[in-house]
Amino acid sequence: MSAMRRIVSISVASAAAVGLVVPIGVAPPAFATPCSAPEANGPAPAALPDMPSPAPVVAPPTGRRPRGTNDHAPLPKLGPLIQSFGSLLKPLTQNPAQLQAAVTPGPTPPGAAIPQSPDANQAVPNAAPMPPPAAAGIAGAPTSLVDFVTGPNSPNKTLDRFGISGTDLGIPWDNGDPGTHQVLMAFGDTFGYCSVHGQQWRYNVLFRSQDHDLSQGIHVADGVPHNPYSGSPVWAPGLSKQVLNSIHKASHETGIIPTSAISLGRTQYMNFMSIRNWGRDGEWSTNYSGIARSVDNGQTWGVFPGTIRLAAADTVPGGRYFPGNENFQMGAFMKGQDGYLYSIGTPSGRNGPAFLSRVQPNFLPDLTKYQYWNGEGKGWVARDPSAATPIFPGPVGEMSAQYNDYLKQYLALYTNGGSNDVVARTAPSPEGPWSPEQPLVSSFSMPGGIYAPMIHPWSSGRDLYFNLSLWSAYDVMLMHTVLP
Repeated sequence: MSAMRRIVSISVASAAAVGLVVPIGVAPPAFATPCSAPEANGPAPAALPDMPSPAPVVAPPTGRRPRGTNDHAPLPKLGPLIQSFGSLLKPLTQNPAQLQAAVTPGPTPPGAAIPQSPDANQAVPNAAPMPPPAAAGIAGAPTSLVDFVTGPNSPNKTLDRFGISGTDLGIPWDNGDPGTHQVLMAFGDTFGYCSVHGQQWRYNVLFRSQDHDLSQGIHVADGVPHNPYSGSPVWAPGLSKQVLNSIHKASHETGIIPTSAISLGRTQYMNFMSIRNWGRDGEWSTNYSGIARSVDNGQTWGVFPGTIRLAAADTVPGGRYFPGNENFQMGAFMKGQDGYLYSIGTPSGRNGPAFLSRVQPNFLPDLTKYQYWNGEGKGWVARDPSAATPIFPGPVGEMSAQYNDYLKQYLALYTNGGSNDVVARTAPSPEGPWSPEQPLVSSFSMPGGIYAPMIHPWSSGRDLYFNLSLWSAYDVMLMHTVLP
C-alpha cells in the first residue's frame, strides 16, 4: 500500500463494531486554486510524493466565493498582502461612528462588482419576528488582523512545511486532552504545489497547535508521520494528508468539507457536508451532512452512517430523506451551560436562516435522540427536524458559536450574505432571544472576500480571537476583537 493510500490506522473491523465507516481513498480535483502565486508553481521537493489525481483544474470556485469577489484579480503573495493591509494591524473598527463609516461604501471602482445588501425588513419564510437585543452589545468593538495562519509566506510557511499553498476555514476546537492539551483546526479544499499533477489537491487537512498567547498568532509544529500530537497528520514529512474521505454514498460529489468540530473527553467529533454542486456566488448544493469521529487526536476519522442527513430525496441512491434535514447541512456545535450539546444548523450555501437542535452529549451520533427548537409555541420537539423554526433570519454564511464567559451570553459569528460583513449575535440562551446583527469586520475595510469567522476556543476575557478566510489569497487569518 503506497504512502498516498495509508489513510487510516483504525482497523476496519474495530470501526464496524462501533458503527463507523472508515473510507480509504484520495480526492478528485477541486474547483479552486491559488496557483497564480509564484511560490506554488515552483517544483515540489523530491521527497514529497506525487498525488495521483486527474489533470489540474484552474478555474476558481463559484460556490465558495463571497459575493462581489473579483475572480480575475491575481492572487497576491502574503507578504505584500499584509503590507497592503497595514491598516488592519490597527483596529478595523474603533467606535460606533467609525464603524458606520466603515460599513458605508465609498465610490465603486470602475468595473468592480457592487455588493448587494439585502433588505433588513425582507420577510424570511417561517422566520420568527426579529427578537429584541440581548443584554450584551459588541458592535463597534475594535477588531484587528493578528497574522496569517496559512500560506506560502505566512509564519507557518505552510507550502514548504505541509504542502499547502492555499486553503480555507481553519475551524478550531479544544481537543479535550489534559495530557497533551491542543487546539485542532480543520481546513477545507486545500492546494499544494501547483506544478505537481493534480496540484496536490485535498478535500481537507488538519493542524494542531498549543499556542495560548494568541496575540502572537497561531504557530504549528512540524508534522511527523504516525505521531498523533504533531503539528499535522501527514502522508510524508512536508505533506499534510487528507483526513476525512468520501464514503461513496452519493453518485456525484465534489467535496467533503468540515463545518464544525468538538471534543467529548478525548474523542473528537466533526460535522461535515458532502458537496453536490457549486453554484453562483455564495450558493452550493449538498448531498448530505454527517458526523465523523476520531479517537486518536484527529489523526484518522470514521463516519457514523446513522448521522447522514440527506439534503433532498434524490441525493443518495437508496437513502431515506427526512423533511427538515435540509436545514442542518451545516452545523455549528456549541456546548450549553445546561449540559446539552447544541448545533446551530443552516442550509447549504450562505442564504438561509439559522435553526437549532440539541442532544445529550452521550448520544451525539444518534439522530433519534435529537430535539429541535420550535419557536412557534411547540418548544422542543423530539426526532422531527421539520419542526425546527429559525432562531434568527438569514442570510447566514459559515458560522461558529460558543458560550462566552466574559459576556455571559451565547455568541455566534458568521458573514451575512449580500454585504458579506462579519457579524455577531448574542443571546442569553441558545433558543434566544438573539440580538440583531452586530458588525465586527466590514467587507469594505478588508477587501478580497472574507468569510467563515471561526471562534478560537481559547479566547478569554475581553479577547475574542477567530480565524477568518480571505478569498483573494485563499488562506486563513487570525483576527482579534476586544470586547467592550
